Amino acid sequence: MLNPRTALIIGLVSISIFPVLVKWAPVSGITSAFYRMFFGFVLILPYVFLTKKFRWPDRDQWIPIILCGLIFASDIAVWNLSITLSNVTQATLLANLSPVWVGLGSFLFLPDKPKSAFWTGTLVALAGIVVLIGFEQFTSFQLDAGFWLAMFSGLLYATYILVSKAVLGKVDIVSFMTINMAVSSIYLLLICLVFQQPIGGFDTTVWGVFVVQGLICQLVGWLALNYAVKKMDAKKVSLSLLSQAVVSGFFAWIFIGEQITLQMILGGLIILAGIAITYRTKKRPEVSNELEI
Repeated sequence: MLNPRTALIIGLVSISIFPVLVKWAPVSGITSAFYRMFFGFVLILPYVFLTKKFRWPDRDQWIPIILCGLIFASDIAVWNLSITLSNVTQATLLANLSPVWVGLGSFLFLPDKPKSAFWTGTLVALAGIVVLIGFEQFTSFQLDAGFWLAMFSGLLYATYILVSKAVLGKVDIVSFMTINMAVSSIYLLLICLVFQQPIGGFDTTVWGVFVVQGLICQLVGWLALNYAVKKMDAKKVSLSLLSQAVVSGFFAWIFIGEQITLQMILGGLIILAGIAITYRTKKRPEVSNELEI
């Protein structure tokens, strides 16, 4: 038995380790993304074969599942490209606009419209992101190619949350993840080849980091997050993922000695307060609290 909110926390912590692991493996961001997806796919196969949990989706679900894989992989690739054309600060903040796009998408296309608590919490959480990163960084943004790519990354992330929410209502999580990671791996491999990114010749430490990324950040992290998306309000899940900046900063402080300032602490607290606002609604009965994988 696993509560969806517990799954959300597990997933959030798991994916928040990724930036620290990337720093431990000094390779291309797109290469890291490829091996994260590839090893996640490889590591789920023994479970799939031994338990026979995999079920071929109905014909009408294949296109949405493949689309999810392409969107997720594109988000990673576009975000990394936006960093190379601008800077980490700008790319991170603009990509974190995804809850806004999820809210707008829900308002336009879904029957479950965002409530005022969601918009209030989103504004507070985004203000926390600005405080955490620094207002001076925010005011120095340039409307260049990196800016628009980072905006596009946030749209892709939001689209993935909304599309996967619809798909996971009809497909079990393991089958969805298996196909999703296979599609993403092939797509990211092609991107690595097109942009001539290194895919071999790494030392043992780097390969070890790739395996941990695939196991923890991708497999464990997104099994848990997809379960949360399936059982919870997609808007709340999207907004909760803003706290990844806080958790990643904590891991960076512990493992690689990055400094935590008072400004970062204040920004983190504001982000968490914004997320808390969205959860202050009347509790609805859960469909099921059991994680079936």
